[in-house]
Amino acid sequence: MFVIGERINGMFGDVKRGIENRDKSIVQQVARRQIECGADALDINVGTARGKAMENMLWLVECVQEVTDVPLCIDTTKYDVMAEALKACECPPIINSSKSTEEQLDSFVPLAVENSAQLIALTIDKSGVPSDADSRVAMGATIVTKAMEYGLDVTDLYIDPVILPVNVAPKQPVAVMETLRQLKVLSDPPPKFILGLSNVSQSCKLRSLINSTYLVMAISAGLDGAIMDPTDRELMEAGITAELLMEKQIYCDDYIAAYLGNR
Repeated sequence: MFVIGERINGMFGDVKRGIENRDKSIVQQVARRQIECGADALDINVGTARGKAMENMLWLVECVQEVTDVPLCIDTTKYDVMAEALKACECPPIINSSKSTEEQLDSFVPLAVENSAQLIALTIDKSGVPSDADSRVAMGATIVTKAMEYGLDVTDLYIDPVILPVNVAPKQPVAVMETLRQLKVLSDPPPKFILGLSNVSQSCKLRSLINSTYLVMAISAGLDGAIMDPTDRELMEAGITAELLMEKQIYCDDYIAAYLGNR
């Protein structure tokens, strides 16, 4: 399970204050904590912090790289901000993200190739998030085709089938799992699959329970990773256990500690 820590995001109050006040200690503490809890990479998003997006993003990248060498997942819809942030990354980064429109894929796939970056591509087009699995699969095919066209190794490609909040879109969790199952046979080797997991519980009461339950279900359908909160211990343990039961890990009595110790 590839875990991208979601917490370095200006949508969170503490990180927003850190960005606006240029307080490295706040951001670096969040970074360290996520890594200690098992994050393999860290999502970097300026969110709603005041100031220029470019300056905020470059400051965040510099700030986080002072305390860790894990890959950074640059999370922005602005092409110019993405391009500059990738240059500032000291190890191969992750682009988060491109929609499945031809215009965006023609911009972000070559950018990934030029920067030896992995790419997260979303099954979203100009009409928005599709309501069914078939439309998501069609978009996934478009994404893989574009990756091959520009020479992006399909193993460096993550497709995000985009989960919506279950309280407003109750049919979406099943549609996303069906998408995962179908896209697994799209190419050989197949692309990887990731979700912005916390979206499934947005504005719900039992968020942690919903997140952990859906993570297990999605892993059983073929999910490879998630952008999520690694400091939620029950969530992490649920994902580790799901992979154990899917024969992706070897059992021992201390399998959770063994998994985290090998990160």
